[in-house]
Amino acid sequence: MAYYSTVRRVLIIIFVLNLSVGLMKGAYGLYTNSLSMAADGLHSIFDSSSNIIGLVGIAIASRPPDKEHPYGHSKFETFASIGIAALLFASCIQVVEAAVNRFLNPSFPEITYWSFAIMGATLAVNVGVAAYEYIIGRRLKSSILVADSMHTRSDVYASVGVILGFFAVRMGYPLADPIIALIITGLIILTGIEIIKESSRVLLDHALIEERVIRDLAESVDGVCNCHRIRTRGTPGEMYIDLHIGVDPSLSIEAAHKLGLAVENKIEETIDGVRDVVVHMEPKEYCEIDGSDRAI
Repeated sequence: MAYYSTVRRVLIIIFVLNLSVGLMKGAYGLYTNSLSMAADGLHSIFDSSSNIIGLVGIAIASRPPDKEHPYGHSKFETFASIGIAALLFASCIQVVEAAVNRFLNPSFPEITYWSFAIMGATLAVNVGVAAYEYIIGRRLKSSILVADSMHTRSDVYASVGVILGFFAVRMGYPLADPIIALIITGLIILTGIEIIKESSRVLLDHALIEERVIRDLAESVDGVCNCHRIRTRGTPGEMYIDLHIGVDPSLSIEAAHKLGLAVENKIEETIDGVRDVVVHMEPKEYCEIDGSDRAI
């Protein structure tokens, strides 16, 4: 599918950029004994690890429906998003341990002009990556790209904090380095929680469309008396809808079937991302042909 190939291509591009940025910050942070810079580099490296999870998730999600998975495998993309959140939480443990150790055993990191230059360059890359991935993710309605862009966005905030910490260290406040590292950890945790909240909406079959929208579309089809018991599930890019409509009980099976197809087509043509619509028909005691009177 074109959707999955596009998402896969974007993730590969982001993976290369995140890995390059992470190695630059991490290596120079360790070289200069800057805990905040090393932590930020670790964060970026985990960004690239999350891209790998995303690629695996997309590879599974792109599989067609089968006997065991008649609705397809699209939710594996959402599971991959949760995997990204889990990696975010795991990355926090090492940073917190290092920050506590720095408080107990203070040391003065070496902040050079190269430190500012590397952080500035990687910050620019992260801003571009986060914006690009978020825009494409929203356009494709891809939960994995949106989650990954939020991951990268937290890296932008972290990098800004590291740069501010550099100024504090240069002014004679070395403890600003571990403090900034802990602030980065807080941002990482908040990002992980946000990703889990978004992913849980899909896994718990949260309603995707207001019932009123579906009802108005169904009742706009000539011959439909009313519409009720509307349910939606899936992801924004792959929605499944089922609903009940009231029809004139005197209709033949063929006419009722055509009416149901008309409702399905109306919904699929109007709402983007609808994969399947199931219409249940129920006879009503009356149904004016002109639609001026509707059974309730």
